[in-house]
Amino acid sequence: MTTGLRPDQLDPAALAALGRLDVVARWIVDGFLTGLHRSARKGFSVEFAEHRPYQPGDDLRYVDWRIAARSDRWVVKEYEEETNLRAAIVVDASRSMDWSGAPGRLTKLAWANRVAAAAALLLLRQRDAVGLVRFASAVEAVVPPSARLAHWPRLLAPLEDRGAGSGTAVPEALAHAGRMIRRPGLVLLCTDLLTEVEPVARAVRSLRAQGHAVLVLQVLDPVETDLTIAGEALLEDPETGEQVPARPADLRDAYLDTVAHATAEWQRTFGAAGTTFTQATTAQPFGLALRALLRARERLP
Repeated sequence: MTTGLRPDQLDPAALAALGRLDVVARWIVDGFLTGLHRSARKGFSVEFAEHRPYQPGDDLRYVDWRIAARSDRWVVKEYEEETNLRAAIVVDASRSMDWSGAPGRLTKLAWANRVAAAAALLLLRQRDAVGLVRFASAVEAVVPPSARLAHWPRLLAPLEDRGAGSGTAVPEALAHAGRMIRRPGLVLLCTDLLTEVEPVARAVRSLRAQGHAVLVLQVLDPVETDLTIAGEALLEDPETGEQVPARPADLRDAYLDTVAHATAEWQRTFGAAGTTFTQATTAQPFGLALRALLRARERLP
C-alpha cells in the first residue's frame, strides 16, 4: 500500500489479497472518506447545527462571514449528519455471480461482497440504519436494519458465506428489502442482471411507489463486456450447466451488439422507473461503486 493511491482506488484483486473482508472494507471506506474530506464535499448529507467561536486552525470555509461583517465576531458553522435514513443492501449470490473470466481476478460475487461490506460500513458511520438481503434462487439470508456501528459484524456474516446457489430471484429479494425498511429509504442492489427484465422492472417500480430510492449496481467481469478470449472456448451457463463450444473471435461482433442492446434496455427500464443504474466491472476500483452510492444517498430528501 505504498503506491500513493488510496485503497478505494487500488486494483480490487490486489487489495482483496491483503486481508479479510472486514479489513479490506475498512481500508476502502477510510480511503474513500479521506478523498471526500480533501474535496469540496463536506460529507454525505449535512444540516446546520450551531455556531461556535473561531479557533486557530479551523477551516476558513466554515467561518460565517456575514456575522463577522456585522459584529466583528468570528464564528464557525458546525454541521450534523442526517440520521434518519434506512437502507437495505441486496446481494445476488447466484452461480453466475460466482465466476471470474481470468485467474487472479475476483469473481463478481467476491467483488460485490466487498462493495456491500464497504457500503454498509459507510452508511453506518453516517448513523444510517442498514440491513442486508442475500439471495440466489430464493432469499437465503436477511439481517434487519440497525444504525448501531456494532451491527456491522452481523451484516458481514452472510457476505462471508462462500456458497452460491442456482437461479436469480431478484424480484423476491427486492420485495423483501421493501418490507424490511418500510418507510422511504434506500435500496442498493448488487447483481449481474443475468435475468429477465420485466419481473425486475415490476419489483423496482413497486419499491419506487413505496417512496424508496433504488440504486442498481450491475457487476460484470471484463470478459462479459468485451469477450476478449483467444482461440477455442467451451462456453458454459453456470446456472444450468449447458455447454456450447465456440470460437469467441467469430462471435465477438454479434456478442457486443447483444451486450449493448441489453445494457440499453436496462438503462431505459431503470430510467423510466426513476432508478439509478450503474455498471461496473470487477477490474474497477471499489471506490467507483461507493461514489455511485454517495450520489444516490445525496438525492434523498
